[in-house]
Formats: sequence, C-alpha cells, structure tokens
Amino acid sequence: MVSNEETQQRNKEAGAALLDRVGPAVVLTHSQSGAFGWLIADARPRLVKAIVAIEPAGPPFEATINGTGKARAWGPTDVPIAYDPPVNDPSELAVEREAKADGPDLFVCWMQKAPARQFVNLKNIPVMVMAAEASYHQVYDHCTAKYLNQAGVKTEYIRLQDRGIRGNGHMVMIEKNNLDIARVVDEWVQKNVK
Repeated sequence: MVSNEETQQRNKEAGAALLDRVGPAVVLTHSQSGAFGWLIADARPRLVKAIVAIEPAGPPFEATINGTGKARAWGPTDVPIAYDPPVNDPSELAVEREAKADGPDLFVCWMQKAPARQFVNLKNIPVMVMAAEASYHQVYDHCTAKYLNQAGVKTEYIRLQDRGIRGNGHMVMIEKNNLDIARVVDEWVQKNVK
C-alpha cells in the first residue's frame, strides 16, 4: 500500500511537471486529492492561477469522521509545504485547538498560535473551498479555509446550501444538480482569476 506521504509527493511532482508543459492553469481538486492542489501550487506558484478545492482532505492536523488521531502534520498536507518563517520539521509548527466550535455540529479547528507562519508560495493564489450540505465534510471544511486564511492565503469558503443548492453529498460531480454546482465554480473562477 502506498502511503499518503508517497502519494502526495508523487502527485506534487507530476502536477508540477504537467504545469511546466501546459502552462498556467486553475487547479481543481476533490477529496483525497485536496492536498495535491496545495503542493502543486507550492511547487509552481507562478503557474497556478487559482485552486478550487471541492471538499479537500482535512481538517488540518487531525483525522476525523474517516479516522482518528493526528494527520496532515504540515497542516493541509502530509509532506512539507513552504512556510515563512521556514519550517524544517512539522513539530516546529505551534498549533492549538480553538476553545470552541464556530457553530453547532461543527468540528473544533486546530489553528496556529500567533504569530502564524505564512504559506509564502500560496499567498498570491486565490482559493475556494467548497462543501456540500449533506456531506460529512460539512462539519470540518471550514477549518481548512480558516487555516489557509490564517496562513495568508486568500480563501473563500462556500457552502452549497448558502447558494441555494441543497442536499448534495460528497460526490457533487455525479449528482443530478451537478451543472448548478459547476456554475458556482465557473462564476467563482470568472470573478477571481485574472
């Protein structure tokens, strides 16, 4: 079995090589591939025009719902991602769990202690994190968006129900209203990518 670390490293390298070949692009990820987007952008920040992360792997630092315990030691990833000031080992990241959840039925997020280190290579890349109403991601994707914002990444968190798109689960691309969801993504890209 290939580890999350090896999978992420291979996809970072492959994604960076692809962008070197095709040029600038919007990177769209879903679920497990969520970490790949952050890593590809970290490797090729000038070639990633935006990241659309539909229910990305998360939340930072902890497994929940599909597992328990520590996960994603670098925050949104299992492998190194560039911070400023630099981090050589994830143990150097000073994090703490927030005192309370942002709302009912929401996961309590892990955040950096102030002053927060910044994602130096992602800071100029617009990001959208999207969660569906009936998905298990609904309880924790806000943590990923909050963490990215805290680390200097302009991140918009979109809950589909706030856009009038109701009832979706984790696999939004195969549901009957997938074109409505694609429209939300397209409108966001049109607004945020220069």
